[in-house]
Amino acid sequence: MSKQDGLVAVIIAGGVGTRFWPLSTAGMPKQFLRLFDDRSLLQGTYDRVAVLVPPERVLVLTNEGFVPLVHEQLPDIPEGNVIGEPMRRDTAGAVGLAAFLCRRRFGTPVLAVLPADHMIEPVDRFRQALMSAVAAARRDDALYTFGIPPTYPATGYGYLELGEQLADDGGIAHYRVLRFKEKPDVETARIYLEKGTFLWNSGMFVWNTNALLNEIETHLPGHFRHLRKLVAVDGLADWPAELRKVFASIPSISIDYGVMEKAVNVRAIAAPFSWSDVGGWPALEAFLAKDALNNACRGRVRVLGAESNIVFSEDTEETIALVGVQDLIVVRCGKRTLVATRDRIEDLKKLVESQALDEEPEAGDGINGGRKSLAKGGRE
Repeated sequence: MSKQDGLVAVIIAGGVGTRFWPLSTAGMPKQFLRLFDDRSLLQGTYDRVAVLVPPERVLVLTNEGFVPLVHEQLPDIPEGNVIGEPMRRDTAGAVGLAAFLCRRRFGTPVLAVLPADHMIEPVDRFRQALMSAVAAARRDDALYTFGIPPTYPATGYGYLELGEQLADDGGIAHYRVLRFKEKPDVETARIYLEKGTFLWNSGMFVWNTNALLNEIETHLPGHFRHLRKLVAVDGLADWPAELRKVFASIPSISIDYGVMEKAVNVRAIAAPFSWSDVGGWPALEAFLAKDALNNACRGRVRVLGAESNIVFSEDTEETIALVGVQDLIVVRCGKRTLVATRDRIEDLKKLVESQALDEEPEAGDGINGGRKSLAKGGRE
C-alpha cells in the first residue's frame, strides 16, 4: 500500500505491563519487550502502519520515563513526535492531546489510534480494514472502533453491541454501534457470545480530528479546555512545565468511557484479522511452540509427567525441568522467577502493585531473611 495523505498514526505506549512480571518491569514494560521475535510489540505496531504513513506523521504517546526507550526502538520517529506524559491520566488525556497537536501540525487529518502492545495477523487484512475505516471516517465524520469477533465468553474485555450493518467494503463489514458494555461476568459473557451481535472492544480507533475534538468538548469539557492550552507552547521551552501543569489539572479517564460511550455517530468494523492484546502470560500460549503434552514453551524445557503448562525463559539456552505438575505458569528472567497456577495468574497484578518485586530484598525480609512474612501467608 502507498503512503496516505491526511492520515496520522497515534501509538499509545504508556502502559506498565504488570501482568507480565517478571519479564515486564517498571523500567521495561510489556510494549518494549521482544516476546516473539527480534521486534518488540511497539516496533510491531509501528511496522504495521509504516507503509501507510511516513515517520513524521506518526506520534507516540508514552510515559515521560519511557521516551528514551521509544527513541531507541523507533529511531525514525522525529524527536518532537514522541510525547512523554508527566503522569498517568488514562487514554482520554493522551488521545485529546494528540488530537490537538495533530490539528496544529497537520491540519485536520484522520487519526488512527493504536495501542502499542497488540498482536495482529495477517497484517495485510489489518491494513485493508484500517484504510476502509479511514475513508469512512473522513467521509462521514463517524467515530470508528474495531471490534473483535469473540471466540469464548471473555470477562476481561469490554464489548460492543452491534446494530445494523452499514456497508461491506470488499469483505470489510461496517456496523452501527448501539452501545458499549463494560466487562461482564461469565454468565453475561456467555449470553453475548450466543447472541452473535457483540464484539470485543479492541481499543483501536479511527476518527476525523475535528469530529473527535467536538465530542471531547461536549463530553469532557475540562479536558478540552486544559489540553487546548498546550497548542500555544508546542515546540517551545515552556512545553514541559505547561504539560505537567495541564496533566495535573485533568482527571484520569479512558477515551472509551469519557467519549465513545456517549457519542452518537459511533461505528465498528468487525475485524477480519486475528487479534490479541497479549494481556498476560496465558495469552502467550497461542504464540509458543507446544510439545506432545500440551506444554507451551520457550527455552530448553524438559518434562516428566508434566502437562498443560506455560514455560517462558528470557534466556533460550536456560534449562527448566518440570516433574509431575500441570496447569502452571513458570517464567524465568534474570534473577526473577514466577511460578503460578493458571487459575490464580490474574492475582499477579495485585502482587506486583502491592509489593516492590523488582527491588532487592532487605535483610530479614521474607524467606531470604530467615522469616516468613505474615503478609505472604506465613506464621510466626
